[in-house]
Amino acid sequence: MICFITGGARSGKSRYAQNEALALSDSPIYIATSNVTDDEFKQRVARHKEDRDERWTTFEEPLYVSRLPISERIAVVDCVTLWLTNFFFLYKQDVQASLEALKKEIDELAKHPGTFLIVSNELGMGLHADTETGRKFVDLQGWANQYIAAKASKVVFMVSGIPVSIKG
Repeated sequence: MICFITGGARSGKSRYAQNEALALSDSPIYIATSNVTDDEFKQRVARHKEDRDERWTTFEEPLYVSRLPISERIAVVDCVTLWLTNFFFLYKQDVQASLEALKKEIDELAKHPGTFLIVSNELGMGLHADTETGRKFVDLQGWANQYIAAKASKVVFMVSGIPVSIKG
């Protein structure tokens, strides 16, 4: 089962996903999709790690989440935006190739028995990107979110720390 959790920056998405995972399992998995690229981001990652205790198993996987040993487990995938960024750079900003790679991963993930809480950002609700690359990425993110939401049995939109159920 896929539960898709989306919303703006600092809307409470990760916290909600982690709380849901702990309500379903005493030993959930956290899948970090980011690549740490600078000191500021390293500090962000450290803050996220502090939110999880010894009950969590953490995997760091920037691309091929579906290949991890996650069958029959409860897993938080955090987050689609960083996951997409990795594909976007791998495929040299080719939106279609990046989208197809993510779709393939989502389809493979959906084949696993288990519950996957997938966290994403709603970039299209913010300011209009002022560069071509930025606009391409916002489009990519929007199409990826639509694809995952269609596959998900449950979709939650986070607003100011409050979950709003929009599907399931």
